[in-house]
Amino acid sequence: MKYLLYLSPLILFIIFSSNRELNEGALGTRNNPVKIFFTPSVDSKRISFNARELTDYLHMETGYYFSTAVPASYIAVVEAFGTRKADIASINTFSYLMANAKYGAEAKLRIVRDNNETSYKGMIFSRVGSGIDSLKDLEGRSFAYVDPSSTSGYILPKAKLEKLGIKLGETVFSMRHDNAVTMVYQKQVDAGAAYYAPPDPQTGQILDARMRVEQQFPDVAKKIKIIGFTQDIPNDPWVFRKDMNEDMKEKIIKALIKYVNTPAGGKSMYEIYDIRGLIPTNDSDYDGLRKLLEQQHISFDKLVKKK
Repeated sequence: MKYLLYLSPLILFIIFSSNRELNEGALGTRNNPVKIFFTPSVDSKRISFNARELTDYLHMETGYYFSTAVPASYIAVVEAFGTRKADIASINTFSYLMANAKYGAEAKLRIVRDNNETSYKGMIFSRVGSGIDSLKDLEGRSFAYVDPSSTSGYILPKAKLEKLGIKLGETVFSMRHDNAVTMVYQKQVDAGAAYYAPPDPQTGQILDARMRVEQQFPDVAKKIKIIGFTQDIPNDPWVFRKDMNEDMKEKIIKALIKYVNTPAGGKSMYEIYDIRGLIPTNDSDYDGLRKLLEQQHISFDKLVKKK
């Protein structure tokens, strides 16, 4: 009995230490932070800089630890859900459909942009004075898309041109919306595609992808003209890994909505992806896009085919 009394504190210490080690490995701890991924649609340095403020705020609000990453491609963000490298992602609509179909990722929030816009569309543009004044003038011309999984910068613009029977010349992927605008501006290609948002109704300030290079090229709105649009697309969602703890999801969702409504958070989120707000959403909100892709015979079966 005397030996048991001596051993009891040791046993309690071992049990306590083991539980502590297990807890330190739980999602949201310092050693296993909640991993937030961002699509590389704009400059990754800009995203990373502003994401630090976001993760600091989320930690303060939830008690969880967070890390962020900006992979090299949209597809890499999708695949990160399969390898459990991503727990949350701010992802474009088409990539969300892939992540949902392949890994069950769930849309929980949707981005609100300027003028309370909850949807957007793609634009097709060319240089002023290039002789390209309409979509039919693109026949045989060089063209910059964004990324193979970009809804507004590739999927729908490509579908529209094919539906019209327009055969482009050389095509390239710029990998970012601002890069596509820059390539057209600098005459590296004849035309391109990127996301569109209507101008500010009060000031007339452009809010589409051209805005992203306005500091570098102040005359971009005069030099780059829009010659066509795609159909409307639901704004990009914030997506959560399907088997994350539900209480953890709700805690983070509330903190994200709260953050974007603070002065510092509003500025930071706008710098990341032109985000003015976040609203609750669910998978069914993207059924219209699924139907549109089906009607236009756009399939991502090969992209979501499991390896």
